[in-house]
Amino acid sequence: MGIFGDNWVDHMEKLEKNWIEVISKEDTVLICGDLSWSMNMNEGLKELEWVDNLPGKKILIRGNHDYWWHGINKLNSLFSDMMFIQNNYFTYEDVAICGTRGWLCPGEDGFDSKNEKIYLRELNRLELSLKASEGFNRRIVMLHYPPGNDKNEDSGFIKLIKKYSAEKVVYGHLHGPFNYKILEGLKDGTEYNLTSCDYLDFKPIKLLD
Repeated sequence: MGIFGDNWVDHMEKLEKNWIEVISKEDTVLICGDLSWSMNMNEGLKELEWVDNLPGKKILIRGNHDYWWHGINKLNSLFSDMMFIQNNYFTYEDVAICGTRGWLCPGEDGFDSKNEKIYLRELNRLELSLKASEGFNRRIVMLHYPPGNDKNEDSGFIKLIKKYSAEKVVYGHLHGPFNYKILEGLKDGTEYNLTSCDYLDFKPIKLLD
């Protein structure tokens, strides 16, 4: 991760220290992808076990570097306190936690027919997750990629977020230096939060009490 800046030096130690300071075993933590750069599950288990040993329940979605992510049923059978979203949802009290990886959005430089195919597939996965949570009045949407393009124009993801009246959206993928426009704060009644580790200085943020 050093390619993203010197603040990534000893990042696991920083994150572990800050995590333990603010998160208890009763808390639920949302992790927006890119947990490990491992290429297969055997390699990725080391990082998964490291996260599993930290306090709290964890809900994860896939990032673009999570090549180890295979077989959602197998993943959801590995750990008692780690849950993986793919076309499904999990809950925190009366809130449905929905999500998908996401992808580049129309309007981005270089967006082509190959990107459009993946984009449409990810839109379908998000809607499947949201539809599965029918009956819930409160929803949080997890994405790895930002929900819009680099101009913060509306996308299919944002339209689904509006359609299902998501209360909050959390996403990652972006890394510093953060000298560009970021979708943060309230937009059409939904709170958007960028949760990349370096953006948060490796400190978890509270979404709900």
